[in-house]
Amino acid sequence: MEDCIVIGGGPAGLTAALYLARFHLKVRLFDSGDARIDWIPRTNNVAGYADGIAGRELRQRMRDHATRYGVQVEDAEVTSLSVGDEGFSAGVAGMTVAARAVLLATGVVNHQPDVADGRHDEALARHLLRYCPVCDGFEVTDKRVGVFGTGERGVKEAMFLRGFTADLTLLPPADGHRLSDNERAALAAAGIAVADGRGAPLVIDGDRIVAPTGDMSLAFDSIYPALGSTIRSTLAIAAGAVASEDGCMEVSDHQETSVPNLFAAGDVVYGLDQIASAMGQAAVAATTIRNRLSEERPLRR
Repeated sequence: MEDCIVIGGGPAGLTAALYLARFHLKVRLFDSGDARIDWIPRTNNVAGYADGIAGRELRQRMRDHATRYGVQVEDAEVTSLSVGDEGFSAGVAGMTVAARAVLLATGVVNHQPDVADGRHDEALARHLLRYCPVCDGFEVTDKRVGVFGTGERGVKEAMFLRGFTADLTLLPPADGHRLSDNERAALAAAGIAVADGRGAPLVIDGDRIVAPTGDMSLAFDSIYPALGSTIRSTLAIAAGAVASEDGCMEVSDHQETSVPNLFAAGDVVYGLDQIASAMGQAAVAATTIRNRLSEERPLRR
């Protein structure tokens, strides 16, 4: 019986595991290997890294840090989670792992636009595609920027980016725009152009990314997809935890779900999808787990 299982190897999961290990708890972390932080070519929002750091490098540093304190990190996907009288049971790699508490840090998966010739990852690495204006809007200051999406989500993303550049266009998805008259009026008042027609696959052209829209093509320094994401909360929901309509885990001020001793942190929880936020939630969750387990069985040296 583990004291805690952590599911997810991104910033939230690794931070929680580090704290739990330093509380002298027995913790195992399962990492499916597809953390969203690996998509980040370079982040400049993590305090202390003035020159920025690649997401993959930051995650490896965090992983090395956690294992230094005895965290058992396993590259495996948890495929089932259930709760019983004695705690939790997780199905992973053909075996069952039992734990007194579980922390879910499985994150989300962004919906990707179609990029010609399968060059999505190249576009991302070259900053031609960007997924997080909170993270890197500063880097597109006064540049030519497109937002690929429509409706409320697309409008909100474009409005947010308007604080970084005046050269901004809302681009149509494959099936065209779905914008109300009020939304079009708000975009016009903000000085945001709207390209109509039906969007086609994005194309890398030299140091620009091109969006074909109807009879014309528009070139940009960067495009932000605003297509939503899939929240990876199925394990917690299967265990009985309450989630919002779109799948975000509902948690208490201490990151506990509606299932006692099942906690969640990071992007899988509704809030600001940021590394700093995920780490803060993880620290709160881990400390609460430690105190909860100590109430059940005093932790003493």
